[in-house]
Formats: sequence, structure tokens, C-alpha cells
Amino acid sequence: MLSKVLSASIIGIDAFAVEVEVDITSKGLPHFSMVGLPDAAVKESRDRVRAALKNIGFHFPLKQITVNLAPADLKKEGSSFDLPIAIGIVAAEGVLELASVNGYLFSGELSLDGAIKPVRGALSMAMRARETGLKGVILPEENSPEAAVVKDIPVFGFRSLPEVIEFLKDGNLKMPFEIDVHKAIQENSAYEDDFIEVKGQEHAKRSFEVAAAGGHNMLMIGPPGSGKTMLAKRLPSILPGMTFDEALETTKIHSVAGLLKEGQSLLAIRPFRSPHHTISDVALIGGGQIPRPGEVSIAHHGVLFLDELPEFKRNVLEVLRQPLENGEVTVSRAVASITYPASFMLVAAMNPCPCGYFGDNRHQCTCTPGQIHRYRHKVSGPLLDRIDIHIEVPAVPYKELSNEYTGEKSEGIRQRVVAARDIQLERFRNDKKIYSNGQMKTRHIKKYCKLRPDAQTLLDTAMQKLGLSARAYTRILKLSRTIADLDASEDIHSHHVSEAIQYRTLDRGMY
Repeated sequence: MLSKVLSASIIGIDAFAVEVEVDITSKGLPHFSMVGLPDAAVKESRDRVRAALKNIGFHFPLKQITVNLAPADLKKEGSSFDLPIAIGIVAAEGVLELASVNGYLFSGELSLDGAIKPVRGALSMAMRARETGLKGVILPEENSPEAAVVKDIPVFGFRSLPEVIEFLKDGNLKMPFEIDVHKAIQENSAYEDDFIEVKGQEHAKRSFEVAAAGGHNMLMIGPPGSGKTMLAKRLPSILPGMTFDEALETTKIHSVAGLLKEGQSLLAIRPFRSPHHTISDVALIGGGQIPRPGEVSIAHHGVLFLDELPEFKRNVLEVLRQPLENGEVTVSRAVASITYPASFMLVAAMNPCPCGYFGDNRHQCTCTPGQIHRYRHKVSGPLLDRIDIHIEVPAVPYKELSNEYTGEKSEGIRQRVVAARDIQLERFRNDKKIYSNGQMKTRHIKKYCKLRPDAQTLLDTAMQKLGLSARAYTRILKLSRTIADLDASEDIHSHHVSEAIQYRTLDRGMY
């Protein structure tokens, strides 16, 4: 007898429908074969399904069983096909009516005792089921919260295989899992770190506000212990809150990567990723034998922090060019080409020299000029071209560390950032894929970054006295536009340009 059960396979971050066809015949010797490009984990499901069915009291048929995963030319990976294969066998044996499994998408890994374990990509599967017009999704109970975020598709979560079989026999036994999306966003939108905890570094905190307001990438240069990592961790707390669509897309990536916490339905805070400098290019950009999103995609709609920037391998840093330029990364392999979203703010930190104390009046630098030169040139010019803000982060004096002064809360800074972002959204409402000043191209700079006469005079003087390059010129214009937006000023004045010049440390020859 032949049965057909719907499931899904994850490619990239999207789910694609897979039809699990099970044919059971009594002719010939008992045999269990599986076709349709299954990987090792899918092939092993034969043993898991056999043991699970036997241990729940089902008489496993000693017949010829053929399982086809269609379309046959699509690579099938992971353990999520255990449940649909088991249901297909039960239906083909006549325990379930064939019509009872129609219209449902099944996914889940089986334990040998029949329990259903969570799988990756449940949110993507629910979205595919809604697009296909199915009547419901049957998943592990642990995956119900994330799948239920997708509206207009009933989601049923189960703990064991017998529960699924009973539900299919009588669909009135269980109600769909439901979740209040707005409440979930509110409950998960609190940040642990706050700028009020940062003492001193007022210039650096202001530069972070400018970076957040315009979506600018930034590089911090300073000695060890000056607070570079502390500042970077607090950047997400002053970025605008995520919209539902942004939260959905970010959650989708984390679901596929297996990074969602148990019971977490939606990722409502902007991600902050800080990979170690020994990371490989595949881990950073994504891919692998079984394609997975890399750190740049996991940081989508958030912050990617690269501490000790010159210590990263050069080939690792060079792969950042495409995502920084396009907001996405394409991983090409012989069998397929997968595109992952990767729109993030890059924040990097480095020491001024290998020992870290060049220019520090409290410590003696032990590096030779040649060592300093080689250290600084580990970061390529094309990568620096994509970083708008370079700032110096000096060591904080004891007097500032010990006093009772507390800085401004992240909430107050965020309000100014949101107001500036609203101005930019209105400015670029007719430009696709441009949402902030940091994304402006040359044509946008010419149109929106016109200087008043006093600002033009100041910039001309700075270009000549400091020997600034054309690259620095365009970056200063973009930063000036953002600083003017923070002041709610349509015109760019001299004090806006003056502040923007201060954020180009490397161009001013300070290092």
C-alpha cells in the first residue's frame, strides 16, 4: 500500500516542501530502502523509526518498505524526516486513514522510545506551510512557540509518536498552540547592558551615538583595558527596536542555526556576535559540507564585533567585503548556490601597536617601528574603506573611574537615535535598500550632503592642512549628514563637519 506525507527540508534559511512516499509490499524478502538523495542522518532514520514503532507497541511490518523523498534531486539532510517516515509507514499499513495525513506538514526527530525531539528550522517550515496553503503543522512540542509566531497556520506540538497517531485518528483531541506576538516581543526586548555603566569615554560614547544614528561601521583604537569591548557590547541597546519583520527574519536565521533557547518564540533584541580571532572564513561567512549560516548572518540586523582586528587572518577579513557592501553573502558550491542575509553593523577594535601602549603616557611602548608598521598594515585598505568612523579610546584615568558620576542611560540615547533614523527613513523612502546614511552611495551624497559656505570652507581647510584623501572626504560628508540629523538640522553647518573630522583618526595621521 502507498501513503504520502508532507515534510520540509531546509536549504539556506528557507524551507522547501518534500513529499515522503512510503510503499509497503509483501512480495519478496523483508527490506527497508530509502531513496531521494538522503544524507547519513536521514539514512539512519531507518533504525530510529523501526525501534520507535516497535517500542510504542506497533508491529513493524516484515515486508519490503521503500521510502522516496521527492523531489529526488534535492539533497535531504538532518533528522527531521523521522516523524513523517514513521507516520507514512503507519498510514501505509492501514492503521491511519490516508486522508487523515493530507494537508499537514510533519517534522521531528524520534527517540528510540517514541519521544519526539526538537529540530532546526521550525519557523521556516511553518512559513512554507502557510505559503503552500496547508491546514496545519505537526512538530515537536519544543518547537511550537517559534512556529506559532507565523499567523494563519495552525501549529500542533507533540511530545511522542502515539500522541500524533491519536490526534490524526481524532483531530478534535488537541487545540493549536497560540502565542501573543506583541507580548513575546515586549518580554524579550530588554537589554542586559546599558551605557549608564560606562564611566568616562564621553567622546567614544558620542561616536557610538553617531554610528547608531547613521548605521555607520566603526573602528576603535586604544590600549588594553580602555573599555573597547564594554562599549561595543552596549551598542545594540541604543539601536532602534526591531520591527516584527526584522525579528521574524532574525529568528529564522537563529532557528536554522540551532541557536534559539528552549521555549523562545521570537528574537526581539538585536543580536551581538563577537567571534574569536582564530575563526575560519567558512565559520564567519557560512557554508560547510552541511551549509549553515555564518557569524555575519547570525549578526543580521545586529552588531558584529571583531576584537583584536589585526589578529584575524587576512583571508578571513577579506570575505567581509561582500556582506558589508550588499547586506547579503552568497556561498557557492558545486551542487548549489545559497544566499544568506547579512546586514549588520561592523564594530572593530585594535591596539595601536603589538604591545598595545604606543602613545600611552603611562606605559612604555616596547615595539620597534617595523613591528608597528607591520601590525597596522594587517588590515587591508579595501576593508578600511568600508569603515566610516575611526576613534581613539584612551585609558580611563583613575579619577573618572572612582567618582560617583553616572552617564546617560541607553534609553535616552536611543530616543535621539530613533528620531535621526526617522528623518533618514523619510529621506530615502523612494530608494530601495537604502535606510540610513551609512548606506548612501555617491549619488546620494551629492544630493543630500550639501554644505553651507562656512562648512565648505572648514572642510577645504581640513583637506589641505591634514592631507585628507578622497575616501576620507566622502566619509566626512556622510558623518556630517548624520550629526546634522541628530540636531534635526536640514543644513550641514561647520560644527557638524568639525565633529565628523574628529571621527577620522587614521586619516588625521594620529596613528
